[in-house]
Amino acid sequence: MAGGGDELKLLGTFASPFVMRAKLALSFKGLSFEDVEEDLANKSQLLLESNPAEKKVPVLIHNGKPVCDSRVIVQYIDEAFSGNGAPLLPADPYERAVARFWAAYVDDKVLCHVLEAARGKTEEEKAEGLKQTLVAVETMEAAFKTCSKGKPFFGGDRVGYLDVTLGGLVVWVHAGAALYGMRLFDDAKSPFLAAWVERFGALDAAKAVLPAVERVVEFAKMRQAQAAAPATAGGN
Repeated sequence: MAGGGDELKLLGTFASPFVMRAKLALSFKGLSFEDVEEDLANKSQLLLESNPAEKKVPVLIHNGKPVCDSRVIVQYIDEAFSGNGAPLLPADPYERAVARFWAAYVDDKVLCHVLEAARGKTEEEKAEGLKQTLVAVETMEAAFKTCSKGKPFFGGDRVGYLDVTLGGLVVWVHAGAALYGMRLFDDAKSPFLAAWVERFGALDAAKAVLPAVERVVEFAKMRQAQAAAPATAGGN
């Protein structure tokens, strides 16, 4: 229960950076919630009914009403529970617009190209995905310097909307280092983001909801093994 008679239920999968993003928003706002782990190979009727358009996680169900899309969920949590914790979105309209722009950039460029690098069907596709990922990270490094204004977080002295948006990648940054020997945010090429990852991950609100790196690594290895396994012939 979130308090005040509010019931919050989050449909998701533990390793999804988008689900982690929603969990982070709930945690930083000091809200308790029911964590419902979905099997995406056998989606629950609740998920299908709650997000009929996309049938994807995360879905936040607040007092029986579903809210879909991780970035929308974070904004909804901030607005619906404005009396809980510090605000995530800036009060100033321009700064709020800037935060939303860069949050969209995280999904459209950083995460998109990370997935291309990981899931490319050919070595050329993977190499191009990695190349574009590094370009996007370089851009985000510059964005951090502008948005943070020399302070610890994108939101300044405290965690804000953009920190939570990118925060869903923190565990995967460490998992990527363990799996491939390469960090998404490099100490040499993106020192501000590399320091931010450590700073953000050390926060109590982040540690409360982010999964163990080892668990995510094992999950990634399992998915790689499944993808590499030959398809089993079946049917008539």
